[in-house]
Amino acid sequence: MRQHDTLFIGGEWVAPAGTGTIEVVSPHTEEVVGRVPDGTAADMDRAVAAARHAFDHGPWPRLSFAERAAVIGRLADVYIARQGEMAALITEEMGSPITFSNLGQILPPIGMLQFYAEYGSAFEQEDERPGLFGPITVRREPVGVVAAIVPWNVPQFVTMTKIAPALLAGCSIVLKPAPETPLDAYLLAEIVQEAGVPAGVLNIVPAGREAGEHLVAHPGVDKVAFTGSTEAGRRIAAVCGRQLKRVSLELGGKSAAIILDDADLPASMNMLSMASLMNNGQACIAQTRILASRHRYDEVVEAVAAMVAGQAVGDPSDPTTTVGPLVARRQQERVEGYIKIGMDEGAKVVVGGLQRPYERGWYVAPTVFAEVGNDMRIAREEIFGPVLTVIPYADEADAIRLANDSEYGLSGSVWTADTDHGMDVARQVRTGTYGVNIVMLEANAPFGGYKASGLGRELGPEGLNGYLEYKTITRMG
Repeated sequence: MRQHDTLFIGGEWVAPAGTGTIEVVSPHTEEVVGRVPDGTAADMDRAVAAARHAFDHGPWPRLSFAERAAVIGRLADVYIARQGEMAALITEEMGSPITFSNLGQILPPIGMLQFYAEYGSAFEQEDERPGLFGPITVRREPVGVVAAIVPWNVPQFVTMTKIAPALLAGCSIVLKPAPETPLDAYLLAEIVQEAGVPAGVLNIVPAGREAGEHLVAHPGVDKVAFTGSTEAGRRIAAVCGRQLKRVSLELGGKSAAIILDDADLPASMNMLSMASLMNNGQACIAQTRILASRHRYDEVVEAVAAMVAGQAVGDPSDPTTTVGPLVARRQQERVEGYIKIGMDEGAKVVVGGLQRPYERGWYVAPTVFAEVGNDMRIAREEIFGPVLTVIPYADEADAIRLANDSEYGLSGSVWTADTDHGMDVARQVRTGTYGVNIVMLEANAPFGGYKASGLGRELGPEGLNGYLEYKTITRMG
């Protein structure tokens, strides 16, 4: 078992203010695999003070972008050396299949670090523009102290969407990992130390909701970067709005995959297997609404059912496993509750259902519903588990209408033999990311959502902008 009794604050491992602990439980064995301190408001105060000192008086924000980029490059190199360890740790603490941990949990954070290291090496802090009375200097400065609050589903991926651009901008950070997945954050602290990031630039305090709310409202925090549920995002936005504090929110999704009549179903199902069921269905961009024309509806239902029935459900540490357990018992019960809701609403279970695959572990049978209306709760609410709905549409215009008929707008996809036509469909669906015959996030392109899926963008140059303040300096003579 991994035992940690300190917090990473001010570049040092320090004793927590309280005596509470967080137990990390394996979703596969239901046994305790780790224990860390449960951070308190006093711990958050200390972490913010360390970050504030590093920002106000330390070297980090006073380095050039190129100098900070060089450190980020070293951070990427150290991360690469320990990527196998990080992937195994995430699988142990939250149940992500090890193959997905290697490909989806770890490689993207490395890509983000490498992108910002390269992008920052030539980034200019100031540029000159002509003005009415003289030259204008537009200067880019770091926003300040950032509170980064991340969820348990892809902990390192989401952490890096925040700290990589924040580091390049020159910010200092207080990271609050989720109580379910604090162990990977401790390994990240070791990587940060080895890479030579100055003391106080990154501080890590695992904690629950109460200490997290204290961090959000802390007057020493200049920006909050949050990924999580839409409900929690609304609360955070309200607090930041009252304080006029900068905030970025990456929230929920209920993404629609439009299967056009010319789509190659076997090839589409091969790609949708990952796009819909990645990370055991615990992904905000998961394509959980499958839209099929009435002309091919039965054929698509059959193909989706075969794809889901063919998943290897089991031990997440086994490389052959494609669907592991859900993160916690409450999540298992939540997803099973939605399966029952779907059955009560009149949808038809064609694969899966309420019978659990194993007696031990927080497993849910991967499930497909047919005969689903877009007004049903299972088609409108984010389930966050391996549950797919197949929804019929009348024609292409109806498919686009259904895809847009959601409070969310995070991701989506279209599957077709005509990629140019797929681009036409993509331009009509109101989501922050979209795929034509693929679902992918890129480190060099913005990620975020429309509508209730969030505010702001992460990744790419646009992600850096969220951690910068722009200053205009005018002068005469």
